[in-house]
This record gives sequence, structure tokens and C-alpha cells, in this order.
Amino acid sequence: MPSLLAKPSLLGKPSLFSKPGLFAKPPRRAAALLTLAIAALLAAPAAAADYKIGSLDITQPWARATPKGASTGAAYMTITNSGSKTERLSCASSPAAATCGIHEMATDNGVMKMRPVQGGVEIKPGQTVTLKPGGYHMMLEGLKAPLKTGDNLEATLTSSDGASVKVEFPIAAIGAPAPGAAGGDGGMKMQGPAMAPMQQR
Repeated sequence: MPSLLAKPSLLGKPSLFSKPGLFAKPPRRAAALLTLAIAALLAAPAAAADYKIGSLDITQPWARATPKGASTGAAYMTITNSGSKTERLSCASSPAAATCGIHEMATDNGVMKMRPVQGGVEIKPGQTVTLKPGGYHMMLEGLKAPLKTGDNLEATLTSSDGASVKVEFPIAAIGAPAPGAAGGDGGMKMQGPAMAPMQQR
């Protein structure tokens, strides 16, 4: 009778754990998607607080980081007027810059131009105005230090009725889109240092 030892051993059979690909590392595509997802989370601004100044509700304040040596920066927010009369909102001051104010971007022959909005942005009763890249924004001039991703920018905003409120703007990465937006500024061109001023409002 043949010995049991002569039979092929079960130990010699390929193991499930030895089959290629069964317990292989995640595909490179999955790793790349995970990396992109993490990058998107880091680029997006942190959750921001909501603020109220008179009849104006301020939501989703945020700002963009600036490169080293930049003298200007920008911040954004959404403003809703829940009152019965037209209000204006402006920036009074910020410890991060020499001056701050509301500016407007407009396209002229395919080139973006910027101008200050005298008296601040106007919000009519029941209206919601969003300050965002490529449109109305809060302009910071004479930055005292670069705006860094993950920090908060502080600014004091004032309304046309004389009320004021301190707002913190979470700082997102350079070029980050607005919260909930899919992309950046839509590829619109900015005019260089010799930007031609537009007629003030």
C-alpha cells in the first residue's frame, strides 16, 4: 500500500494568499483619487461662522491665501438683507492690511478691470448678494504679512446705519474656488499692474 507520505501534500497546493492580485495593494487610480480628494479638502476653506449686523445676515465668509510678497488680498462672503430698507456694507478696517474696502470686477473687451465701490456694496430688501472671485469682493491693500492657508483673516465690517461687526474669514488655498463651487474664476484675465481704473460708482 502506498505510503501517505508519497501522496502530494496539501501544503504544496497554492494558497489563496499566494494568488496574485487577490490581496494586492489598491490600484494606482484609487490612490490618485484619494490624493485628489484630500487635496480638495485642504484647499477648501474651513467651516465659517455666520454673523448679523442690523438687518444684514453674513454667511460663508472666506478668503484666499496669498503668495509671499503680495501686497493685496481678497475676501468673500454672502450677504442677505432681511430688513425693509436698502442697506450698504463696507469694510472699515483689518489688522492684516493698511486698508480694506469693497471692490467690483467687470469685463471690458475680455479683460477684467477692478474699481472700488464707494459707500460699500448695496443690498436691497430681501436681496442676497454674494461676494465671490470675478465679481464683488473685499479688497485688502497693503498686506502686513501673507495670508496663510488654515489661518483666519479678521476684519471689521460696517453697515450704512452705523452698526459694525468683527468677522473672521477662514483662509483657503491660493486659487481655491468658492465654497460649493466646482472650479475657480472661469479663466477670466486680470489686467496687470498698469490696470486702467474704471469710473468710480
